[in-house]
Amino acid sequence: MKKNSLTKFAWFSIFTAVATIFLKSLAYFLTGSVGLLSDAIESLVNLAAAIIALFMLKIAEQPPDAEHRYGHSKAEYFASIMEGLFIFIAAIAISISAIDRIIHPKIIEQAFLGLGISLIASIINYVVAKKLLKVGKKHRSITLEADGHHLMTDVITSIGVIVAVFLVALTGWQILDPVVAILVSINIVFTGLKLIKRSILGLLDTSISHEELDIIKSVFKKYESKGLKFHGLRTRQSAQRRFVDFHVLTPGSWSVRKGHDILEDIEKEIRDAIQKVTVSTHLEPVEDPRSLEDISIERE
Repeated sequence: MKKNSLTKFAWFSIFTAVATIFLKSLAYFLTGSVGLLSDAIESLVNLAAAIIALFMLKIAEQPPDAEHRYGHSKAEYFASIMEGLFIFIAAIAISISAIDRIIHPKIIEQAFLGLGISLIASIINYVVAKKLLKVGKKHRSITLEADGHHLMTDVITSIGVIVAVFLVALTGWQILDPVVAILVSINIVFTGLKLIKRSILGLLDTSISHEELDIIKSVFKKYESKGLKFHGLRTRQSAQRRFVDFHVLTPGSWSVRKGHDILEDIEKEIRDAIQKVTVSTHLEPVEDPRSLEDISIERE
C-alpha cells in the first residue's frame, strides 16, 4: 500500500460497516422494530459502498499508462454512482418492510435494550463519518466524501429511528415505527440523488471550484503587471486531480528559453497553491493576431 494511499480509510469504513451491521441487526432481533431493521439495511448499503470504494480507490491511485495518459482518477466517480444506486435499493427494501408492518402490526419488545445497542452503533458511525469527511475534503476524494456523507445521513436517520422506537415504548403507538421507517427511506433517496448528481457532473468535466479559479486568476494578475497576457483558460476536475490549461502571450522578441522559464515559474506557483493539479501552458507571441484565434476548444 502506498504511503499516502487513501485505501486504508476505505478499509476503515468496511470494518465500521461490519461492526454496525452486527449491532443494528442485534437491536432488530431483540425488538422486532421495522425502524431498527431499516437502520440495519442502510448499514448493509454502507458495507457494499465501502467495498466498491476500496476497489475504485485502488484503480484511481494507479499511475498513468499508455492507454490512460491522464491517469485513472475518474474511477472514483463510479464508486459514488454505485453508492447512490445501492441507496435506492435500500430505500425500496425499507419501504416494503414498513408497509408490511403497517398491514401486520407487531409489538416492539425489549425496546430500551435495543435502543442502547443502536445508540452505540450510531456513535461509531458518527466518529467514522467525521473522519472520512475530513480526509475526503483534504484530499479532494469524492469517494471518501460520499462515504462520509452517507454515514452521517445514517447517523441522522438512526437518531430518528431511536426517537420513534422510544416513543412507541412510552405510548404504545405501534404505527410510529413503520411510519418513521418510510421517512428514513425517503430521506436516504435524497442522499442517493445528490451523490449521483455530483458524480455525473464530474464525468462531464465540470470546472474546478470558484476558490481555485480565483487562485489562478491572482497568479495571472501578478504576471500581467509584468507585461504578460493570458487567455484560453480551461479547467476540469477529475476526482482528486485537477487539470488546468491556458495560453501565455509574451513579446515575440523573447527567446524560447526566456519564455519557457517564465512558464515554469507560473506553473509552479499554481501547483504550489493548488494540490494535485496538472498545469499545461502554451506560449504565443502577443503581436501575432493568430494568437487570438485558438481560444475556442474547436479551432477551424
